[in-house]
Amino acid sequence: MLWHKNRVTQAINIQYPIIQAGMAGGVTTPELVAAVSNTGALGTLGAGYLSPEQTQASIRKIKQLTNLPFGVNLFVPELPDIEEEDIEKANEWLRPFREELNISEKPKVKKPSAAIFEKQLKIIMEEQVAVCSFTFGMPSKEVVQELKRRNIVVIGTATTVKEAVANQEQGMDMVVVQGSEAGGHRGTFIGAFEEAMIGTIALVPQVVDHLDIPVIAAGGIMDGRGILAAMILGAEAVQMGTAFVTSLESGANIQHKEAILNSHEEQLVVTSTFSGKPARGIRNDFITKMAKHEQELPKYPLQNALTKSIRSEAAKQNRPEWMSLWCGQHPRLSKHQSASKLISDILSQIDEIMMGQVKSW
Repeated sequence: MLWHKNRVTQAINIQYPIIQAGMAGGVTTPELVAAVSNTGALGTLGAGYLSPEQTQASIRKIKQLTNLPFGVNLFVPELPDIEEEDIEKANEWLRPFREELNISEKPKVKKPSAAIFEKQLKIIMEEQVAVCSFTFGMPSKEVVQELKRRNIVVIGTATTVKEAVANQEQGMDMVVVQGSEAGGHRGTFIGAFEEAMIGTIALVPQVVDHLDIPVIAAGGIMDGRGILAAMILGAEAVQMGTAFVTSLESGANIQHKEAILNSHEEQLVVTSTFSGKPARGIRNDFITKMAKHEQELPKYPLQNALTKSIRSEAAKQNRPEWMSLWCGQHPRLSKHQSASKLISDILSQIDEIMMGQVKSW
């Protein structure tokens, strides 16, 4: 298929309108980001849980592996107050898991701060990363304008038309429109999460009709059919996450990869039990046992800090039933292959579909 340049590919200077989602937590290794960018798509480092030092080291490693554009995704800080009573209750509910895993110490929960986020922004500017994307909210207009002044493309995230319009008004160059099919945490930041559970195929055209900036479709897109469908709905690019989690270059734990490769759509659930923020993943024992406490858990990122050692130790001890196995609603198309093979197969599939359409005309 002859790919025509559009506003997304021109602005970022990529060949194909495919963006690998900036999944935090170790999935987006420098090797994965570079492999995707080297195909002509856009690789993205998920820096949400990285320290400033780790962020800079990862960026520099990616630069050693590719000379093509790549992006960095940041979490806009959420700064809830710490309620000691809520922390103690949550720790009591988590105690049986810690005891089973022989975790002796309860984690110390510090009040969240924007300091790391601000240092990461400075590094992104200093390193002249091509793209900086945001989720869980929007940075200030001043930050957006400073990034753009340095010729860094700025991308926001939205799960409703209202959020998409807010991103445009904030000065974003483009916005990822994330349907409810998406795996892991979604970027809802205006209104209740339940009110933003809109499917990709319904959300994208509604957003397109209300915006002037380019729309990037996300949520449940795993192959060429999904990409073409998104383009027909008015998106100018797609962002894909789960499709890359099981890639060879992904840093996801082997238990996580195997869970996705062996699961189906009926096993997926949206849960707040791991982090205090709703996220889509594969239902397991931890989610089932903690479900009754879900409405009383500390808010993100506090609950995320409380379960971090449990998730980490469960992975070490090969206990996937207590790990956060994030996954979108289309796991059946996941494959264990290189990122370059995944993109090559997608492009071939699109060519076959387009040729078939031409013949049918």
